[in-house]
Amino acid sequence: MARRSHLMEIGCIACDELSEVGAGEREGWLDDPSLLAALHHHSLALASATRPIALVLGWDHDHRFSSSAVRDPIKIHPVLSPYEGRITALEWLPFGDVLALALGTSAGLLLIFSVGGDLIHKQLVHTGHILRLRFRQTAKADGIGEGSISEELCVVLPGVVARFDGSDIQSLLHRWFQKSETGMWENSLNKLESEDDETSYGRIPFQVWNVGKFGSCVDAAITSIMPPPLLELQSSQRFYCAITIGNDSVISAYRLSEDRSRSLVGTILSKVVPVTFSTIASFSKLIWRNESNATRKSRPTPQSFAKELVSLSIASPLTCLKDTRRKGEKLTLSPSGTLAAITDSLGRILLLDTQALVVVRLWKGYRDACCLFVETLVSKDRASSSSSNYEYTKGDYCLCLAIHAPRKGIIEIWKMRTGPRLLTVPCPKGSKILQPSIRSGSSSQSPYIPLEVFVLNGDSGQISVLNRSLS
Repeated sequence: MARRSHLMEIGCIACDELSEVGAGEREGWLDDPSLLAALHHHSLALASATRPIALVLGWDHDHRFSSSAVRDPIKIHPVLSPYEGRITALEWLPFGDVLALALGTSAGLLLIFSVGGDLIHKQLVHTGHILRLRFRQTAKADGIGEGSISEELCVVLPGVVARFDGSDIQSLLHRWFQKSETGMWENSLNKLESEDDETSYGRIPFQVWNVGKFGSCVDAAITSIMPPPLLELQSSQRFYCAITIGNDSVISAYRLSEDRSRSLVGTILSKVVPVTFSTIASFSKLIWRNESNATRKSRPTPQSFAKELVSLSIASPLTCLKDTRRKGEKLTLSPSGTLAAITDSLGRILLLDTQALVVVRLWKGYRDACCLFVETLVSKDRASSSSSNYEYTKGDYCLCLAIHAPRKGIIEIWKMRTGPRLLTVPCPKGSKILQPSIRSGSSSQSPYIPLEVFVLNGDSGQISVLNRSLS
C-alpha cells in the first residue's frame, strides 16, 4: 500500500526570471536571509535586498490535471536612490477585489505598487531600517457577527512600531484604480518625480510608537486592542498591545495609546522642531539662492522629517523577558492574535499568551526554525466525512502550530496549547513554508476556510499545501 502524502501540489513557479532574485546561484537559495517572499492566493512575490527588483509570479491551477499553468512574471523595478536605501520588507495588501504590493526600504520608505508594477504611493514612515511589514485582518472590537472585520498594516523598525489603518490604505487604492484609466494619476506621479515631495497622492495617516525602552527589536507585532490603564477607564482612546523581540530582550510587551498628545516629547517636538527646520530652510535659501534650479534631491525633505517626528509617541512598557544568552529571531501570530510563536538563537520556540503575557509552552532543539499557525481536521470521524456534502464549520478545525525544522528536513504539526505532536512531514531541502496574510475566499455565505500552510520547493519551484486532514 502506497504511503499517503500530506502535501498536495497546487502550482509551479519555475521560470527563467527566478534567476534575477538569486535562484540557481547556489543550493538552498531560498535560505538566503536577503531573499524576501510574500504569498497571496495564486500569487507569489519575491524580492532581494541585494537587487533592486521585485518579482510577481502567478499560476492558474486546473483541477482536471496535475499540472498548473504559469502566468507571465511581472517585474517591478523600484527607482531607489542611495539615500532611499534598498528593499528590506515585502507584503501583500489585499482588500477584497483590490490588491497591491507594499515594499519597505532600509531608509524607512513605504512604497505601494499595483499588481501590474505601477507605483501608487511613496511615503516616509520613519528614518530607519524597515524590518517587517505585517498585514492583518482582525475582528472589530464593536463589531457584530463574523463579517465585521478591520485591516491594519504594521511597520516594524528597530525600536519603532508604526500602524496604518486599512481603511486609509484602501481609500487610496480605490482612488488610484478610479483615476488610473483617465491618466490623472500619471500626471500626479510625474509631479512626484519633478518636485521635492515624498508622496504620490496625499499622505496616508499613521501613528508611530517608540518601543525601544528595553533595546532595539528585530521583529514586532500589534496583537490586539487591550483595556486602558486603571486610571483611564473612562478614556475614549483605544489602546493596543505590541509584542517585540530582539537582541537585548527576548520578549517585551508595550501598551500603545492612540492619543498623541500624551507624549511630552511629542508636544515639545511639535512646537520646536518645525520652527527650527523652517528657520534653517529660510536661511539656507538666502545663501544658496543661485542653486534653486538644481536637480531634485532624493533625500526626504526636512519639513517632512519634522512632521514624522511629531507623530512619534511613547509606548508604556508592560513586561520584559531578558536573557543575555539568547536573542529573539522570528515572531508569528495566531489568527486571533492571542498566541505568538517566538524562535530564539538557542533553537527554542516559545509559545506566548499575548493577553496574559505568559509563556505557556516551550520547544527545544529547533535551530533556524520557522513557525506558522495552521487549522487542521484532527478528528477521524470528521475527516472521514469528506466524501459527503458536509460543510465544515469553524468548530471542526483545531488550531495547531507548524514547525519547519530545515536542519532536520521535516515539518512538525503540534496541537495547541498543550496537545501532542500530530504529524511529521518530510520536507525537501531548500524549501520554505509560507502563508497568505488573509484566508482565501472567506465570507459569511461561503463555507469556513481554515488557515493553511504552503510549502515552496526551491529546487523544483513547486508550491504545495498541507492537507487539512491529518488522519
